[in-house]
Amino acid sequence: MIGSLSHRTLLQPRSLTDALKMLRDEGPLVPLAGCTDLYVSLNFGTLKGTRFLNLWGLAGLKDISVRGDVLSIGALATHTDLIRSPLVQKRIPMLAAAAREVGGVQIQNRGTLGGNVANASPAGDTLPVLAAADAVVVLRSAAETRRVPFTTFYTGYRQSVRRLDELIVGFEIPAIHGRQWFRKVGTRAAQAISKVVIAGVAPAGRAGSVRVALGSVAPTVVRATRTEAALAGGATIGDAQRTLLEEIAPIDDIRSTSEYRRRVAANLLARFWADAHRK
Repeated sequence: MIGSLSHRTLLQPRSLTDALKMLRDEGPLVPLAGCTDLYVSLNFGTLKGTRFLNLWGLAGLKDISVRGDVLSIGALATHTDLIRSPLVQKRIPMLAAAAREVGGVQIQNRGTLGGNVANASPAGDTLPVLAAADAVVVLRSAAETRRVPFTTFYTGYRQSVRRLDELIVGFEIPAIHGRQWFRKVGTRAAQAISKVVIAGVAPAGRAGSVRVALGSVAPTVVRATRTEAALAGGATIGDAQRTLLEEIAPIDDIRSTSEYRRRVAANLLARFWADAHRK
């Protein structure tokens, strides 16, 4: 059943400052921008919120720039923006690769990086990339700015540390040294929710700072720190795969089975490690 619009209110801030004041003084409000996830809930009649804050017109939150040695991406940067950005292509190509897997062109044109993160789905295509990139989530309220490491942002299934008076305004990504890798396994190449999605960074040699993050294998995105340590320490890929299987907790659902996800995750880890060291 399509959700009714008759009892819903939309607030239109003129600036970020205006939006933060509205959150403080007129909340609780549901922030919206591209609406690619929100409209699904509306269509199915499961949207609980009735008062919304429209952020789409806040152009300042779309910026992608480098400040010092840190890549700064505004929360309203769309997936198309990420795909087209020379800075993203140069500094974090695995994020551009993930953005290409998000729905079709229409969704890429409307869906935002901030929205993908705020939606908090463990199947979000960009989430493992941000985890593997050691990204920082920038949160703002009318009173303060907070910076939260992405790996500590989620507290449970579709839950995060963001307060009701805060907005995700951007992401900060330090320089990444090493080969980047991204893969999504789904029913189709795009326009399908992932069965397993993985992002990794491997140093030039077989020892050093290894990063591995996966989605769709637990209630939240998983940064596989024990697997990283095993690979960095020279473990065989078989041993690393066994460690990975201890770090993830996939479930059976309408899209796949736990056993299939475990097998795919292990195979993807092996492919990542082989590709990362192929000359």
